[in-house]
Amino acid sequence: MRQANVHMNQQACPCGNEAVREQAAQWFARSCDGALAQDQQAQLATWLVQHPQHQYEYDQFARLWGAADEIPRERLEALCQPDPVRELPRRRFLQQALAAGIAVAAVGLGWFGWQQHQLNFQDQMQTALGERRPLSLPDGSQLELNGRTELKVDFSAGLRRIELVAGEVMFSVAHDSARPFVVSTGNGTVTVTGTRFDVRLDPSRTRVAVEQGSVKVQGRDASQALLTAGLGSQIDAQGKVAEPYAVDAAALTAWRKGKLVFNDVPLSDVVEEVSRYRAQPLRVAPGKIAALRLSSTFSSDDTDALLRALPSILPVAIKTHADGSSEIIGK
Repeated sequence: MRQANVHMNQQACPCGNEAVREQAAQWFARSCDGALAQDQQAQLATWLVQHPQHQYEYDQFARLWGAADEIPRERLEALCQPDPVRELPRRRFLQQALAAGIAVAAVGLGWFGWQQHQLNFQDQMQTALGERRPLSLPDGSQLELNGRTELKVDFSAGLRRIELVAGEVMFSVAHDSARPFVVSTGNGTVTVTGTRFDVRLDPSRTRVAVEQGSVKVQGRDASQALLTAGLGSQIDAQGKVAEPYAVDAAALTAWRKGKLVFNDVPLSDVVEEVSRYRAQPLRVAPGKIAALRLSSTFSSDDTDALLRALPSILPVAIKTHADGSSEIIGK
C-alpha cells in the first residue's frame, strides 16, 4: 500500500501533460547520460515531488527504457529510418530520442508497451487524516482524494474500475464509450463513460452527487437510479438505492478547497461531517440539541475553530472528555 505524502494543500499540476512529459524526458535523458551532479540530483528530486504527475511521467520513461531491451535491433532501425540507428550506440540513440520528447515513437516497442499500460493498470492509493491529494490516471481521468481515503485502481481493455474502500473522491472521468468507468463500494456501483461526480463512503451508506454529465447508480439489490447534473442519491447498508434528489454539488465538494459548508443542516449531520476531519471523535447530545440546524462555513483544516464558534451561534456548549473526545451539549 502506498501512503500518499504530498502536502495537503498541493494544487493540480499547473502545466499540461505534454509539457510535463517533455520535462520528464529531459530529466531521464540526463540521468541516462551519466551520474548527475549533486545540484542536479537535488533539482530532480525537487521536481519529482512537486506533483504526482511528474513522478508518473518519469516512471513511464523508465519503463520504456527497460522495455527497449526486448526490441530486435532490425525493427528499431526500420522504425527510425531515414536516420541509420547503427551509426549511434543504442544508449545514445535512446537518450537523444527521449530528449526530443518522442521516446514512444522512436523506441518502437514503446508504443505497444505504453498502450498496454493505458489499458492494463493497477494501483492502490491511501491518504492520511487532513490530506487532500490530486491523482492522474493513465486514461486522462483526474481524481481528487479527500482525507482518510483508500482506493484501488484496476484498468483492463474493456473496463476501468475503481474500488473505493474508504473516504471520498471527486472524479473527472475522461470519456471512453468503449470502456465504462465503474466506481464500486461495498453497497453498490456507480457507472459512467465520462463526467464529474463525487462519491463518499460512510459506514452506513454510499453517497453520490453529480456536478456534470450523468451516472447510473446501482445497489446490491439491483435497485438503480440515473443521476444528472445537480442530482444525488445514496445506497444504504442493505444495498438499496434512494430516489434521486436535488443537491448543492458546490457545497458538497467544498472539501476540495478545504471548506465545510453547511446550509440549514441538523447539528447531528454537522457532527458526522466534522468528525471525518478530527483525530478524536465528536459527539452531540441526543434529542433537541441534535436537531438544531446550522448554516455556516468553516475550514476543514481547523475544526477546533468550529467548536469555539458554535456556542456563539447556537445555544450549546462544548464538553471535552478525558479521552480527548468532545461532545456538544445544551447550555
